[in-house]
Amino acid sequence: MTELILTTFDWVPELPRGYVRDLRVRWALEEAGLPYRVEGVSFSDRDADHFAHQPFGQVPWLTDGDVSIFESGAILLHIAEQSEALMPTETKGRSEVIQWLFAALNSVEMAALPYSIFKFSGDDEQTAGRQALDAFLAARLGHMEQVLADRTWLTGTFSVADILMSDVLRLVDHFDGLAEYPACRAYVERATARPAFKKAHADQMEHFAAAD
Repeated sequence: MTELILTTFDWVPELPRGYVRDLRVRWALEEAGLPYRVEGVSFSDRDADHFAHQPFGQVPWLTDGDVSIFESGAILLHIAEQSEALMPTETKGRSEVIQWLFAALNSVEMAALPYSIFKFSGDDEQTAGRQALDAFLAARLGHMEQVLADRTWLTGTFSVADILMSDVLRLVDHFDGLAEYPACRAYVERATARPAFKKAHADQMEHFAAAD
């Protein structure tokens, strides 16, 4: 087995700590029981090598031997393909997990991200555009509330799709955006109670705090 190297920033401001997307990767690696190490890259000085690995100057990326993968969804899928703890090997189960992985990114996170940016910035001005974005998120959360009302996990057993979906919803919940969606909130609570999440979260917080 080749060494897995997770690369993230060496430091970030306090506000986004606990939500930087390397947490998703840490969580998946912990759930899968795959050994890995973490390397840091400069938050303030993003050089050519950084952009060679991540064309948008973001984090994380994962190095697996001679393979370098960016985008958290792609990294999670790569990890899941190495662990039945995160994705079944049979076609039907695998397809169900993958569709929910993409749903978390394309149907839910795309609605949650503008909301989160406004909240992080402290901008609560209720413009027509902001109201439209909030209504978009509410519609997506309404659909997820129906899905999660009678499910523990998205596909029957915990999978990589739950890592991604719960992490997306976790950020909304951070700003109390799940107050009217009890099934979504309970789902986030179940996911974040898992030992692998707790370790991943603590490790990320320690990583950034060490650079202060």
